[in-house]
Amino acid sequence: MTTGASGTHGASAAQSSAVRGERHGFWTLTIGSVGVVYGDIGTSPLYAMRESLLHIGHAPSVEEVIGVTSLLIWALIVVVTFKYVLILLRADNHGEGGTLSLMALAQEAMGRSTWALLALGVVGASLFYGDAVITPAVSVLSSAEGLKVASPIFGPYVLPITIAIIVALYTVQSFGTGRVAALFGPVMVIWFLALTALGVIHIFDAPTVLRALNPYHALLFLFAHGFLGFVVLGATFLAVTGAEALYADMGHFGPGPIRTAWLGLVLPSLVINYLGQAGLAISHPEAIENLFFLMVPDWMRLPFVLFSCVATVVASQANISGAYSLTRQAMQLGLLPHLEVQHTSETQHGQIYMPKVNWLMLACVLFLVITFQTSGRLAAAYGIAVIGTMIMSSVLAIVVIAKTWKLGWPLAILIMTPLIITDATFLSANLLKIKDGGYIPLMLGALGVVVMWTWIRGTRFVEGRIERESIPIKEFAKSMSTSSATRVKGTAMYLTSSPQITPPALLHNLKHNKVLHERNVILTVHTMNQPTVPQEDRIRLDRVSEDFATLEIHYGFMEDPNLPRVLAQAREHGLPFDMMKTSFFVGRRSFRASASVGMPLWQDHVFIFLVRQSYDATEYFRIPAGRVVELGNQMVV
Repeated sequence: MTTGASGTHGASAAQSSAVRGERHGFWTLTIGSVGVVYGDIGTSPLYAMRESLLHIGHAPSVEEVIGVTSLLIWALIVVVTFKYVLILLRADNHGEGGTLSLMALAQEAMGRSTWALLALGVVGASLFYGDAVITPAVSVLSSAEGLKVASPIFGPYVLPITIAIIVALYTVQSFGTGRVAALFGPVMVIWFLALTALGVIHIFDAPTVLRALNPYHALLFLFAHGFLGFVVLGATFLAVTGAEALYADMGHFGPGPIRTAWLGLVLPSLVINYLGQAGLAISHPEAIENLFFLMVPDWMRLPFVLFSCVATVVASQANISGAYSLTRQAMQLGLLPHLEVQHTSETQHGQIYMPKVNWLMLACVLFLVITFQTSGRLAAAYGIAVIGTMIMSSVLAIVVIAKTWKLGWPLAILIMTPLIITDATFLSANLLKIKDGGYIPLMLGALGVVVMWTWIRGTRFVEGRIERESIPIKEFAKSMSTSSATRVKGTAMYLTSSPQITPPALLHNLKHNKVLHERNVILTVHTMNQPTVPQEDRIRLDRVSEDFATLEIHYGFMEDPNLPRVLAQAREHGLPFDMMKTSFFVGRRSFRASASVGMPLWQDHVFIFLVRQSYDATEYFRIPAGRVVELGNQMVV
């Protein structure tokens, strides 16, 4: 009996330890999500309330301040809590979120790839890039402007300090952000607690602001002010920029920690801080010009401004990492050419650095800062890109709710229509900002759409032409069984986009070198509409003849191909693989533009430019350079 009791006690102790371990992991992820997911939305109090009140155009009355505050608070509740936290966090693609992930999930749900779903994904992703370059500019600039509030002597140095911070931020990306990112969570937890403390202090300046918790005052403000209310609504949307990050970063932290962080810390902190800013605006109307920093006591203002600079750097870092992640997904899904991806961490798969994306983003951010010069002017450009991405996500969510969740079209439309109407209202209000700078994210988004559309169209044209002009691999293998071509020892692997056709590199090798290897493998790498692929589904090997085989390798859109590693596993499938006895034949294709073939001439030139930016296929697939044979040919597009 004693032994049994001690055994039971040991089992329960082990179970308790496991539960504690799970809880510890959960809270670690929750704190981590506060740093990465909520950096952008967490720094919006720096400018959202100020810009909303300034848009009224005169000294706001008590009722107007309460109305604007109510709009800010209920924007957070409806857009972020209802739409993202309660609905979209459930629409995960094997654990991953984001516009392109949702697009892939919707395509999988429909059982086919349609142009409509592809267009929604492409537009949503392109608009994200517009947001990704405005966020660092407006966030860092708004925090640096706090130096003027702390001491007027900093006035002439705000712009140089902003530029220095931004250049430093993008320069250190190549060193990896893993170690620094571990501090993001605790830093932002302290930031949100500070927001709460400041809000609590100033709510007592005018306790009547608590009436803003009633959505009646938000609606009253909109209807009472007509067109002006619509203009102010566009400014209040600044409070929810960054909401898309909740969904995009779901794969890193999981829906549970993200949801807990929002409901338990972030939402209460933001609501309390906006109520505090409203209290200060009512009791000291002259403070509206620098509302956020004037909440801070004089003796603490300069340290707090420096702390806000750190918080905005964290918010910017989350956006930069998000742009890398989105670009990698777009590359894998065939929406962009393969660009160089450097892994900056041996343990964290998501820690990547993309040089071309990094320096292009830096150039765009510096252009915005130098052109607009103040966060107030730059805020006019903010919002349109974000709401555009949100609408794309909402429409894609209808497909997922109807088909993946199997709730049917009527219920899916019923659930999402009120949220789409809310998004559309915010979009309409933000369109008023186009002339004041809102055209910039739209131009960046349009550029992204053109680039992705050109790449999709160009690659499909090239693949279609190759397929039309090629010989089916089964016919070719049959003809080679009686061929007198010289056979050489070893294995030849030919990389191609279609396993059913004879790769042009194989035909060129036979035509010019007059030789054929004793084993020939037609190698195709597929990217699936899911983030990862189980190891047991990674490889498919089919024998075509004694000398020929097709090998298809499957990766998820969040995975990086590594051919030497996966080919080592191919031995288990009956394919003898020895790197030193294998030659990889890669077609090196050059293109010539022609107005009479394929795409319009301007699009031909864009496609050729994108091809030249592509990362070398051998580097991308991690093939040792000494084992590669490149065979070139030219194609007119």
